[in-house]
Amino acid sequence: MTSALKAEQLGKKYGGRWALRDCTIDIPAGHVVGLVGPNGAGKTTLLRLASGQLEPTAGAVTVLGGRPASGPAQLAKVGFVAQDTPVYTGLSVAEHLKLGARLNPGWDAAMAQERVARLGLVPTHRAGKLSGGQRAQLALTLGLAKRPELLILDEPVASLDPLARREFLQGLMEATVEHEFSVVLSSHLVSDLERVCDFLIVLTDSRVQVTGEVDDLLATHHRLTGPRRDPDRLPADQQVISARHTERQSTYVIRTDAPVLDPAWTVSRLSLEDLVLAYMEKRAAENRPALEVQR
Repeated sequence: MTSALKAEQLGKKYGGRWALRDCTIDIPAGHVVGLVGPNGAGKTTLLRLASGQLEPTAGAVTVLGGRPASGPAQLAKVGFVAQDTPVYTGLSVAEHLKLGARLNPGWDAAMAQERVARLGLVPTHRAGKLSGGQRAQLALTLGLAKRPELLILDEPVASLDPLARREFLQGLMEATVEHEFSVVLSSHLVSDLERVCDFLIVLTDSRVQVTGEVDDLLATHHRLTGPRRDPDRLPADQQVISARHTERQSTYVIRTDAPVLDPAWTVSRLSLEDLVLAYMEKRAAENRPALEVQR
């Protein structure tokens, strides 16, 4: 099966700073992918590389088997909605749909008009007069009506209120079920991703920390709580992701394919947010000694 997005040692450097480094991922087509990480982690850089808006400094990236933005056919396969949900404030809703039809050879006019009507967007209203949620829905409509094989969304709900976010994500999920395309959705709001995504990429400090299908990741990560124990006393097949200690107690997040049989541990499941935070803590802990040396 063709990968929706494949990167090998991908990197992008601005001056002397790496915005993305050593990124190797392979996302099968047909997934709704959550790309999560703190602000400045490199999420936007990865998505702009994938959409062909940037050229890599190192490594390579392919989208649906081709080089991003390599020609009209490749451009037609990919839709992109940026963080600021780009619409033209001086154009009406109807004029946005006409522009979309003019620019996209596979434009689905019936879908666009049906969504606009269902969302209650008045065709004659200018985008500058719409609410933030309405502008986001208009931008999503333009992305969907292009009928892409891959839709890339860069934090499209970051500035929306909870109700508008829920309506946006509901519309996205309905469209993916109906039209069966792949999605990469970046966000730092893990609760939103938990509702819609079945594949996860955690990006922290310009590097990929973990990637995989959500169900598999949740099945192989566990929280262990028990008497104080140093990490070198854990079995070799238990990869420590994060650790917290008090004088008498240890709490670990580990990754393992094997069952945890030690009766000293209380084993509990992780939520997606727990898993993401564990990898963020892991990266912060790895960086801490280096930062202290620099002071």
